Amino acid sequence: MARESEGKYVNGHRPFGAADLFRPGVVPEARPKPGDYAFDVERTVSRVYGLRSEVPEDAFTARTLGTEREGNAIPISRDGLVLTIGYLVSEASRVILAASNGGIAEAHVVAYDFETGFGLVRTATPLGLEPFEFGTAATLLPGDPVIVAGNGGMKQALAARVRAKHEFAGYWEYLLEEAIFTEPAHPNWGGTALIDKNGKLVGVGSLHLAESDKPGNMFVPIDLLPPILPALTRHGDAGRQSRPWLGLYLTEAEKHLVVAGVAPAGPATTAEIKVGDVIVALDGVPVQGLAPFYRLLWGRGRAGISVRLAVFREGKLREISVETADRSWFMKRPQAQ
Repeated sequence: MARESEGKYVNGHRPFGAADLFRPGVVPEARPKPGDYAFDVERTVSRVYGLRSEVPEDAFTARTLGTEREGNAIPISRDGLVLTIGYLVSEASRVILAASNGGIAEAHVVAYDFETGFGLVRTATPLGLEPFEFGTAATLLPGDPVIVAGNGGMKQALAARVRAKHEFAGYWEYLLEEAIFTEPAHPNWGGTALIDKNGKLVGVGSLHLAESDKPGNMFVPIDLLPPILPALTRHGDAGRQSRPWLGLYLTEAEKHLVVAGVAPAGPATTAEIKVGDVIVALDGVPVQGLAPFYRLLWGRGRAGISVRLAVFREGKLREISVETADRSWFMKRPQAQ
């Protein structure tokens, strides 16, 4: 483990630490006031790590997510297991963590779960910060106070509230039955810790949402992790049947599903699905929204099945057969440690 200092490198790579991120902090008036909580706020928020990952240029996700990614990560065990949001570490060849106590350590990717969006990494040498205790998002209600904490202590801690809890469908073939939505928005949301009024971890930061006049963040509920954590740490995946994947980036427009993009070399590209196509049915069943479309697709069977998409293109309805895939087939696997 290296200690943070000017000019200190980790295995020949540039310095990294809370002071090195140069990220915008939370404005002082939006930070939590320690006297408003029944737990040690400053100690709790200081336990969030900073994370930097490096991804090979030929990685499947390099084009969309970049080859250098930075965010936050959350210690969840005393043996070096750390939780983050998966897009920060998917296909990463190197991961470096920085703690508020000045510790810096390399980590390796343990797992990335496509269904929940969680990512796990592990350090060979723990960084010495107390792990978070899990709470439950099930009891959170709209209006409840929460803290959104990123690496950097109180400067990266935001006093927020739960705005809503409801279904979330992502354009990248992703669906949460009940996500957590908070406001105001944290400026550095990826992998942040969502902390409840008891000081426990109840969610992991995923997205910035600016669809209303009050921007906020979306969090993946921590409740989704314990049932799959043993499999993730032992095997690198949750042990579920792989869902059929099309490689489509879809958007909803007046209840229509419009193709906004296709994954390079993915099933939709191979089947010559085009940007601008409007999907109106899957295997003869009409579809009008992302969530119903995903449920219908995943209910067809496991990855590798063929499905028929009815699409409108240039004023004509056509049917296109697509052989689905497991998206993990296209991505670099974590190296064995």
